[in-house]
Amino acid sequence: MRLRWTDYREIAAALEEAHPEADVAYVRFTDLWTWVTELPDFADDPQKSSEQILESIQMAWLDERD
Repeated sequence: MRLRWTDYREIAAALEEAHPEADVAYVRFTDLWTWVTELPDFADDPQKSSEQILESIQMAWLDERD
């Protein structure tokens, strides 16, 4: 599956697998952006990110942990 910025839940699951030690509530958006763009299945334009998208991914990642 090729991930795009709008695939919040799928990205969150992939990030949880790749970075289980991360303190999700306090991850910096710059780090989050890097981690997302480094995911092997990420296939979107890295420049199409926004603060709102990164926040949505962060919230989905927090939900993934619950």
